[in-house]
Amino acid sequence: MSPVISLCRDLIAIPSVNPDGDPGTPFTGEKACAEFIGSFLAQLGASVRYEDVLPGRPNVIAHFPSRPSPSGRPKPRLLLAPHTDTVSVAGMTIDPFGGDIRQNRLYGRGACDTKGTLAAMLAALQEIGPRLPELGAEITFAGFMGEETGQWGSRDFAAKYAADYDFALVGEPTECAVVHTHKGSYWCRLSTTGRAAHGARPELGENAILKMQDLIAALYREFLPRLTDPAFRHPVLGDSTLNLGMIQGGTRANIVPDACSIQLDIRFTPAVHHVGILNLLQDFLREFAPDAVLLPSKDAICAPLDTPSDHPLVQQLAACGSGLAGAPWFCDAAWLAAVGIPAVAAGPGSIAQAHTADEWVSLEELERGVAFYRTFLEGIQP
Repeated sequence: MSPVISLCRDLIAIPSVNPDGDPGTPFTGEKACAEFIGSFLAQLGASVRYEDVLPGRPNVIAHFPSRPSPSGRPKPRLLLAPHTDTVSVAGMTIDPFGGDIRQNRLYGRGACDTKGTLAAMLAALQEIGPRLPELGAEITFAGFMGEETGQWGSRDFAAKYAADYDFALVGEPTECAVVHTHKGSYWCRLSTTGRAAHGARPELGENAILKMQDLIAALYREFLPRLTDPAFRHPVLGDSTLNLGMIQGGTRANIVPDACSIQLDIRFTPAVHHVGILNLLQDFLREFAPDAVLLPSKDAICAPLDTPSDHPLVQQLAACGSGLAGAPWFCDAAWLAAVGIPAVAAGPGSIAQAHTADEWVSLEELERGVAFYRTFLEGIQP
């Protein structure tokens, strides 16, 4: 068994499920996974520290020594930044922590998102080994906690260390394409209120569900066209999107409902971000539903990523893998970019397998990921 496959199996065997929502297991949090990574990197010569972002949920940060370049030019400060948490294991059809291998596939929670990426990065660093200080870049590895809900690890890191890095490579399953741009995300709840009455005398009440019906119609008739105005269209990402994901209202069939709420997931382009997604939504509500209450979610608000594709390290990384790409999802790279660190996401595995009931990554893709990261790291020139 190759080192990267063995590493990925070891990582899968360590539960690091994000505790938010229904994790599907009592074994949650990233601490054990972070400590495994830290021990591994310390053996390669890195100085390692752990920084709790939430109680018992640390980022693991490892910095490798670096010798001056022969040219005397300063080396770029490079951050390798996969995340250590996984989504829930509830409803999985395989052993989530078994790391079984069948038909050239490695199965388990995180095999694709992102313990496969983690393993490929670690294996690439291990292969370079004693030559790490000689690389053309100064390398720091940061395993971020909490990416799957809230991105608390990358937010904390970005707030503390914005000025310390020249480029960040975030680990995500992109089939080794370089995602230099992705949409932002804005989740929110909209609520309408009415007045309860007996279902036999609905004229005595005010139906909050019917008010919400009018609001929903206006969202798709008026707000969505504003959101998808051609002026906001992105050459890679296309148009922003609106998804009505949940609706709740009423208590019994024979009571006029006095409350109704919906939850929206808006994925927006960089141009919308410049105007302000909240500004657009509030302008719409003032015009079409002034009595509705807007409550943003604290967990799924993320700016878009739009790192210039002509950045030299973006171009170099793209040449090592599958070229450039955009994505409809969001990731830790956006929080790093927001504080001025040019950031991209790239790694082995396909997003199609992420979060699935039988999550897997192909063994070939893992090996490809090691070569991808190693070729990039060894090719950087000061």
